[in-house]
Amino acid sequence: MGVGTGTGHAVDGESVLISAVRAGDTDLVRILLHEDSDPDFRDAAFCLAVRMHAGHIAQLLLQYGADPGQSNREGLLPLSDGVESGSPALLKALLHHDVRGRAPESELLEARDLARHWHETGVEAELRRRTGSRDSVVRTKVPDDEYSHVDELTLGGMTVRDGHGAILTYVEELLGARTSFEELMDRAMTHADQDNHATWSSVTVLLGGRRDQATWTAAAALRTNRNPSHRLFGAEVLRLTHLFDNSDENAFAAPALDMFADWSAEETDLAVLTEVLVALGEHSGPRAEAALLPHAGHADARVRRAVAQGFSTWSSPPAYSGDARTALLRLMTDPDPVVRKTACHMVAGGRDRDPVLTDAMASALDDADRPVQLAAVYGLALRKDERCVEAARRLGPPQRGSLEEESYLEAAWRYEWRRDRP
Repeated sequence: MGVGTGTGHAVDGESVLISAVRAGDTDLVRILLHEDSDPDFRDAAFCLAVRMHAGHIAQLLLQYGADPGQSNREGLLPLSDGVESGSPALLKALLHHDVRGRAPESELLEARDLARHWHETGVEAELRRRTGSRDSVVRTKVPDDEYSHVDELTLGGMTVRDGHGAILTYVEELLGARTSFEELMDRAMTHADQDNHATWSSVTVLLGGRRDQATWTAAAALRTNRNPSHRLFGAEVLRLTHLFDNSDENAFAAPALDMFADWSAEETDLAVLTEVLVALGEHSGPRAEAALLPHAGHADARVRRAVAQGFSTWSSPPAYSGDARTALLRLMTDPDPVVRKTACHMVAGGRDRDPVLTDAMASALDDADRPVQLAAVYGLALRKDERCVEAARRLGPPQRGSLEEESYLEAAWRYEWRRDRP
């Protein structure tokens, strides 16, 4: 199906947005939504995405203003189909707050029980039971929404995603059930070997959002567990508990800083150490900085990136300490481009205006990696440094659909406009 350019319609007369949804082209859908293409078709595109079981695309459409309340619920999908798909994004689209009231509690209870059956039985076992096939299962890691992944399993002509644990967690929450820490942890551990799995993420976010002492104590007890996956789970719940605490008391701030500062000095597992360092970066003050600095030269790039990220725009003081500045300068020339970009971005948004840091960003304009160059342009523009203008021109227009590139280059354009304004 061909798509026109600049006309708002495909060559066969169908909306560009509808065509992109029908093709399952998530990237094009995102670009079209960002460019405000075909706004009159968003509601219809949402209905189509749901009928296609394209939960990720349905979520994108919701983020950009699609109104599921305009949809005839009977024309979408029954909740049971959403559960059986194994896609948390799809199920959440079907239970968006604008349509949730149309689902009676009995239907939510049935959805909960069906999700529990799939989760406890296992997707592969249930697929074999339903299809009778003894062939090999085709398993593919796929994004389910903007932030998390699931595995998609195909057998005997059936394709199902393995996000039933996340679906179960979400429906339980809607029903007002308070599932125990232990049961939720067991649910997450079924996917402990899968990076950023939707079930793991949904459980840690739910527990972090509880912000109570019982959850804190249970998560903190995992720090000494021999299993790195258990330590990682505990660290993530503790980090989110502090991060989500927006109360005036901020009761978890001091315990979290104490916990993570000590933990960072003893942790040997790379994934757990990275999570602990990310948590430290969400605190301000000399103790957090002192705990981050020893890891600035770590052999693993993920750890170095966490250190660079730790010197964040809101946690840094008006000026970095000498040791922190030295570490950032080194990280801005790191062998890994993601580390360089992260360090440059932190310096760009930080409040330290030391000329040494400004000149380091100017040097990064010649970096071999475009994202690093863009971060440097952004930082120089914020410092009203003339060098950002020519560098932005050399980089050319932002990549279509990249909000980050647009924001970085827009900073340079704003600086130039203000400079030349009469």
